[in-house]
Amino acid sequence: MAVDFKAFKEALTEIEENNGVSQEDALRIFTDSLIRSFKRKLGGDDAVVRLDLSLEDETMHLYEIKKVVSEVEDDFLEISLEDANNDGTGRVFGEGDEYPIEYNVDDFEKSSALSVKSNVHQHLMEAEKTNLLEQFKDKIGTMVTGVVEKIDEFGGVDATIGKTTVHLFNKDLIGDEKFEAKDHIKMYVVDVSSSTKGGARIHVSRSHEGYLRCLFFEEIHEIYDGTIKIAKIARKAGERSKIAVYSTDPNVDPSGACIGPNGSRIQKIVSQLGNGSTKEKIDIIDYSENLSLFIMDSLKPAVVQGIALDEENKKATCVVREDNLSLAIGKRGVNVRLASQLTDTELRVITEEDAAAEELDYKTFEEVETEDIVRRSRLVSEEEGKILPSLPEGYVAPQERVYHDESSDLEQSLTEAVEKEELSVPESSALVAEPSSSEEAVTSKEESIVSVATTTTLEDLEKSLSGEKKETKKSAKTAKKKPTKTEEENPLEDLYKNVTRMDIYTEEEKEELENEELNSEEEEEEEDIDYEEYEDYY
Repeated sequence: MAVDFKAFKEALTEIEENNGVSQEDALRIFTDSLIRSFKRKLGGDDAVVRLDLSLEDETMHLYEIKKVVSEVEDDFLEISLEDANNDGTGRVFGEGDEYPIEYNVDDFEKSSALSVKSNVHQHLMEAEKTNLLEQFKDKIGTMVTGVVEKIDEFGGVDATIGKTTVHLFNKDLIGDEKFEAKDHIKMYVVDVSSSTKGGARIHVSRSHEGYLRCLFFEEIHEIYDGTIKIAKIARKAGERSKIAVYSTDPNVDPSGACIGPNGSRIQKIVSQLGNGSTKEKIDIIDYSENLSLFIMDSLKPAVVQGIALDEENKKATCVVREDNLSLAIGKRGVNVRLASQLTDTELRVITEEDAAAEELDYKTFEEVETEDIVRRSRLVSEEEGKILPSLPEGYVAPQERVYHDESSDLEQSLTEAVEKEELSVPESSALVAEPSSSEEAVTSKEESIVSVATTTTLEDLEKSLSGEKKETKKSAKTAKKKPTKTEEENPLEDLYKNVTRMDIYTEEEKEELENEELNSEEEEEEEDIDYEEYEDYY
């Protein structure tokens, strides 16, 4: 068999360098393909064939092997003892020996040669894929760093990882990001698969959701150590991503830990999402087993007022205010689509006005949240034997809340304070008062205090105070220089009657001040005050 062994050796070396397949494996693939093609030429896969190939001796011989028998039963696999010893070669065979029949490769038909080539190519691809899998089996699902070799005409990127070259298609990049030769580039290893050209390739990507997941593992310590778990990710690379997280520690806020102080952590991640004209936005969503709450939170940055959920058919209608409709839908509908992917639910977003027109029966956010609190408390009670309060202390369900105007609230607060004897007025007040059962609790040497009757309303109190103020002003002129009855009967007067007081004003200054006070009081008295309007205002 005439073979160009120099070219054959060069081909083996090229396969090893370009395809990562060793020369030994490549030689084995060639011999197996040649034997398989030769069997087909002979007419059956059960034929016995032997190939003797030596690169050192540069020899190659191809044989069909038949078994020497005394009586032939299958002439395709056997030869008689008489025919084997009378073949004219002078060889001597015994019963049970192998009888080789040599063939020349030049006698192969063109179809057989093409079959050999096809088999070699197919087995080389499988060997290449196996070697890549062996090399990258521990890197699938992780981040690797490569060096950009070149940019193709379609915007794709060729990069090297060690001795292996990988290709990033335009769809695998983030938005309209650009790279130059020798740039370092981070990539996510998706899988090792067969390429469109028939070879094996490492599928790497920067637009895959796994790329974002790896960035969170790198930048968020609580995710790396397992305190915070990533439930799911929905991503439109270059535009917006939504990541649902939950905490295994009740003392750790999952969304707060991912965002970081003043957004420092999330900004580090965003800075690594391409160098395009627009930055990808990331929404951190608190994962919840309550699908209604999860859906409403997934529509961030919009605020959802209510939801009508058909959990069986995985459909939901979300109700938002008019000014939040565009936020909920997002640019080209990307926000609602990502929320739908994140929750595995078909979502429809409408305004409150449209919901009223449709007479849509939906639950408000407060109602859903209340139901979830009750549900979780029951689960804890049933599973762990702990009884937790189903609602925070003092919590009132939205449907049971009663709203009052401010004046009603003020009147109610005043009445409650009077009942608890927390509010008191001087005895000189014009209010109707009831005597206290204990004089020692009411009367003191310095001043007399009585409890206000619980039947007194805010309106009566204000009118009484207003009347007392008017009477005080009218008697101000005459009472200014005369001691009042209260002053005459003041039990403390005896303590101070022998005390010499030093005036800080002269007689002229005191007279001038008294005149100014009288004039100011006359002006205030002349003012026309509408007390009814005052009461309505307060």
